[in-house]
Amino acid sequence: MAGTEPGTKPDKIRSKRIFLNHLDSFVGTHTGKHLSSCVVGASLEEPKEDEELVEEEAETIKSFQIVKGTYQVVGTLSNPDARKPDFAFEIFSFNTREHLLEYLLDCDIIIYNITESTEQIDEAAWAVSALHSEMENFEGPKIFILLSTIMTWTLTKPADPEDPEAPLTEDDYRRRKAHPNFKDHLSLEKLVTKLGKTKKRKFATYVIASGLVYGMEESAFHYFFKEAWLGLKPAISCFGEGKNIVPTIHVQDLASVLQNVMERKPKSYYILALDDSKHQLKEILKAISKLGPGKIHHVPEGDALLNYDLTQSDLDHLMANLTMEAFYIKENFNIHWVAESGLVDNIQNLIKEYKQSRTLLPLKIVILGPPAVGKTSVAEKLAKHYKLHHIKIKDVIEEAIANLELKSMQPDTGELEETEEEGDEMAARNAQELLEQVKENMEQSGGRLDDSFIIKFMKEKLLSMPCLNQGFILDGFPKNYLQAKELFSLEEDEEEESILKLPQYNKTITPEFIFSLDASDEFLKNRVLNLPESVVVGTHYTQDRFMRHLAFYREQNVEDETLLNYFDEIEIHPIHIDVSQDNDAENTPVIDDIIKTVGSAKNYGPTHEELKELQRREADERLTREAAELTERERREAEEAAEKIARWEEWNKRLEEVKRQEQEFLEAHSIPLRNYLMQNVMPTLTKGLIECCKLRPDDPVDFLAEYLFKNNPQIE
Repeated sequence: MAGTEPGTKPDKIRSKRIFLNHLDSFVGTHTGKHLSSCVVGASLEEPKEDEELVEEEAETIKSFQIVKGTYQVVGTLSNPDARKPDFAFEIFSFNTREHLLEYLLDCDIIIYNITESTEQIDEAAWAVSALHSEMENFEGPKIFILLSTIMTWTLTKPADPEDPEAPLTEDDYRRRKAHPNFKDHLSLEKLVTKLGKTKKRKFATYVIASGLVYGMEESAFHYFFKEAWLGLKPAISCFGEGKNIVPTIHVQDLASVLQNVMERKPKSYYILALDDSKHQLKEILKAISKLGPGKIHHVPEGDALLNYDLTQSDLDHLMANLTMEAFYIKENFNIHWVAESGLVDNIQNLIKEYKQSRTLLPLKIVILGPPAVGKTSVAEKLAKHYKLHHIKIKDVIEEAIANLELKSMQPDTGELEETEEEGDEMAARNAQELLEQVKENMEQSGGRLDDSFIIKFMKEKLLSMPCLNQGFILDGFPKNYLQAKELFSLEEDEEEESILKLPQYNKTITPEFIFSLDASDEFLKNRVLNLPESVVVGTHYTQDRFMRHLAFYREQNVEDETLLNYFDEIEIHPIHIDVSQDNDAENTPVIDDIIKTVGSAKNYGPTHEELKELQRREADERLTREAAELTERERREAEEAAEKIARWEEWNKRLEEVKRQEQEFLEAHSIPLRNYLMQNVMPTLTKGLIECCKLRPDDPVDFLAEYLFKNNPQIE
């Protein structure tokens, strides 16, 4: 960069402009966002060893921004209708490639990402060739970076046949052989490296071969993250044996590699972008499974082809088996690694990152109120609406006892995953002891269970991954102040400083919405009395039992330490809803009020199967509606045709009647006229015509007129 003359103030250097195609793609979004926040030349500064100088470092960066500024990220969108990304300085839309070339010539760095769309290979090849032909017209040096994939290496033979596990490095890039589906990628890589050797100072080109990119809302691994988050299966799928080594890199670290290439202009034309991990696919998927069931299940590789959520490119990357080492970026680049050791070692941070990026926030609700107020029916409908787990005491106890019985058995060696954690025998003994204690307690208490066991089972349920992922609705539990305090309290090693005024509670499992359904005793009595006999039998809704339950509930909620007071103390204030205002058996107004208060769900929409079922129902409804409309249209057309025929027949009848009446009228009026002619005209006229025929005068009309005049009977 050119310096300033002595005695003058340094002017603000023009921000460098970066072109990046498909800014709305996964890689495009996160690399573009990262580069747009980078200070020009920041990677050239060596990191400070003293981490305490945070304020000084912040001031340095601030002053550096004033002088040099940040990068301007411009580019194209894969979806023209997509919203412009917030980080983008400008979005290019073009009709011809000549128009696109004008945009590219105005940029300092051009990055083409061909890892997500094969359609961009042809455009990238044209762009690098067009820019190379325009080198002499450049106002300043330009850099072209091709972001490619390690799939152009999958068939590369080991450098040392005697040591097939020796990692491949950048030094082997001339020997690389591509996967059959990535031969076009390899051809473009060769073209880019070739064109950059002409005048490197004027036009430098680089190829970055990236490992399988992960992080944020995830890309190829999203299918497995989603499967684990939903928790609909006991284990997440692993296609094949999963022993293949998959090279990977976090998307933020990939963006840092791009930043270093732009600013350092390395001597190497070809650079590998990989983290330090050399994990097998099954190790990666086992780590991802910690988001849900914690287990993986091996399925045939052919089943992957039937998966709607994975593209062919995703499957090719997942099935790759490459041992590679990215020496160059580790020895020469200044990268602030997000996940240098790979996905497995950083899985907990990645799970948090994934949930935040996808806004998959658990929704925690508790429904409280007196007996028969409608807690269970309201909770069931809300759980279905928000796709939450409906937590009921009876179900939790039964599930906990069943799990204890299962764990107390000798571990089965034929588990889904070969490498299960050690300590199964100890866990089985502990489960057996706890099961015996539970059964003994229930025998001594007439089938009931002490609060200590209930609290333990409820807390385990709320801390299970399904509840932590999606959230839950507690139905009628806890019932009193002490139960709530025990259930939501922090463990001893989790307790925070007691200096805080607020009581300490476990924010992970404590509900964020508390709804108290209120109703008078008289209203509740009438509701129970109106219940069908089939519903009442065997429940606490019989008259005597219900009145005892209601009286006990009222007694517990008149003291100072009530259940609602506990939530008030931790400043999660209950919301009261009077159900007696609208005596609706379905509790529709109550549910509407709760949904209005809680807002929209913070999870995935319908699954692929639910979406297909929804589409099928919509198609059936549409066909039924169209058939009904067709039947109705045919009925109307038939009625109109019948009415038309009836009108036509009626019109014909009326026309015939009019003709008949006219004929009668003419006949009636023609009789006197005929009589008159026959008596007074026809005799004389007939004689005149006979005479005219006999004589055949030259002018028969005059002859006839004269004859009639002479022989007029009246004149005679």
